[in-house]
Amino acid sequence: MTHTRSGTGPGEDAANAIEDTAAPGESSVTRMLEIFDVVPVGVNTFTGASDGGSRKVVDGTQLLAQSLVAVAKRLPGRSIRSAHAIFTRVVDPDEPLEFVVDVTHEGRSMAAAAVAVQQNGRRCASVAVLADTPAADVIRHHAPRPRVAGPEEAIVAEMPMAGRELRIVGVADVNDPAEVGPPELSAWLRYEPIPVRDDLAKALLAHFTGHLSVSATMRAHAGVGTSQAHHTISTAVMTVTVSFHEPVGWDGWLLYSHESTQVGGGMSYVRGQVHTEDGRLIASFTQEAMIRPLRREHAAIPSAARL
Repeated sequence: MTHTRSGTGPGEDAANAIEDTAAPGESSVTRMLEIFDVVPVGVNTFTGASDGGSRKVVDGTQLLAQSLVAVAKRLPGRSIRSAHAIFTRVVDPDEPLEFVVDVTHEGRSMAAAAVAVQQNGRRCASVAVLADTPAADVIRHHAPRPRVAGPEEAIVAEMPMAGRELRIVGVADVNDPAEVGPPELSAWLRYEPIPVRDDLAKALLAHFTGHLSVSATMRAHAGVGTSQAHHTISTAVMTVTVSFHEPVGWDGWLLYSHESTQVGGGMSYVRGQVHTEDGRLIASFTQEAMIRPLRREHAAIPSAARL
């Protein structure tokens, strides 16, 4: 059983995609799906809001998720296959966002678009998106799910969001500098609700691709952990690339696998995969992040607003 339907378009009644209405300001899966569902204000322009959680900075993967939905609405009938996002400016969660879609190609099989994410007239991110017309298999294979402990044996992690359950394999606290091991993290996630619309399901998958990559990188280095981020170490996700492997549908738990293959010169590189509990590979991703000493002049900025 899956909760996404092939060909389900973003123009469908929102009641089919989001079962409940979130309380204003509540950080929840329902609220995030409402945020992802950007509103058209013209043929190529969409507007959206944000959820910064406890911080005064919006996650870059929220902008990525919203851009996917904007392109899906601009190219109805197409399936989003991949996206590459570059995050260049801090986004304030209290200010509205604008998504300007430039369709650079629209053929019978493939389509491409570039999204400019803007706030107060300034570009904050650029997202390149590839879409296609769904086609039958010629051949098919995928990488198997990593052999790690299942969600029942994994450790419950505190990353508050109503409707999202997170469990980490073999790591009690991903933020602890004393939690040293290989530069890898495996995380089980379960969402409620699971969106029916294909574009929102892909947006939700993309949203978590930036959450644990820095922690996976720091895990290999004693005395360094994400509890120091925005206090003594400056960290920020700079790019995320995500590819979706059709059919993108799931029921129950998802396994996000992260492997940091390089860090140095102030930047890290992580690659990852998303498998269903029954072993299907439904997405792959990479992330580049900044990891640098906190500059002295940034010490005056409240930690909740720092990179």
